[in-house]
Amino acid sequence: MITETLEEFYKNKFDWLPDNLQQNMGHFNVFRIEDCIGPNAKPVTYSRRSFYKISLMRGENIIHYADKSITLSGTSLMFFSPHVPYTFEHMSDDRTGFFCIFTDSFFAERFRNGLSELPMFALGAKPVYALDDEQAEYVVGLFRKMTDEINSEYAFKYDLIRNYVTELCYYALKTQPSENVYKHADAKSRITSVFTELLERQFPIETPSQRFVLRSANDFAQRLSVHVNHLNRAIRETTGKTTTDHIADRLLSEAKSLLKHTDWNISEIGYCLGFEEPTHFNNFFKKNAQITPSSFRNV
Repeated sequence: MITETLEEFYKNKFDWLPDNLQQNMGHFNVFRIEDCIGPNAKPVTYSRRSFYKISLMRGENIIHYADKSITLSGTSLMFFSPHVPYTFEHMSDDRTGFFCIFTDSFFAERFRNGLSELPMFALGAKPVYALDDEQAEYVVGLFRKMTDEINSEYAFKYDLIRNYVTELCYYALKTQPSENVYKHADAKSRITSVFTELLERQFPIETPSQRFVLRSANDFAQRLSVHVNHLNRAIRETTGKTTTDHIADRLLSEAKSLLKHTDWNISEIGYCLGFEEPTHFNNFFKKNAQITPSSFRNV
């Protein structure tokens, strides 16, 4: 699985490179979707990117994000980080909207711990926000302001653009239930949050030599310096599922993603996911997916 760089994005999409690509301040650009569609347009590959992306898209589309496929209808606002692979499948020809791309360093002074401070860019976040007509009009206004500024000669235009992007992120959070910005109220919730982050940090698997190493509740308990019973109890009470269930669910999700989006053989995929023997991986997959890996790949 490859990671698309900024240089590759521009060459694939436009066959040119902007002059400011290597500026120390970080990179930002904004586009209208309809300006990026043409008879010679190359398909968007399923991969990670080395940059962040925010898209406002109208029409019928399917987004393949990590191991999930999400059907989009109407107007959708989507947030993508460099941590998760994705691609689009367009179901209609009337695609319109905007998107902007930027690097982490573009916001280096705005967010002390990086853009992952924002819930939509955190590991395990939900990337899609459905917008009604009023919300869509507001978001379109922000994208138009970004477009006006990027084409202006104003000396402080990038400061304004940072403000517009930040406003866009916080506006999106307002359209979702409050749990998106929920602060963990007790120790059990905090333990569950850290466990989830540790689990997600091991993905995506990008090369056949990469290994999934924290595979058991005891592995996570040791990393978190808590007793395994305490970890299990906290996760069970917070989520209603066991630690083992969470690990198995995430392993299964990644296995499905690798089977669907790579040409690695099944033994390689099993090894990446921590199964020393192909039969162990086959048994795990069949038990949890009710289908064999080879049958799933051929569906």
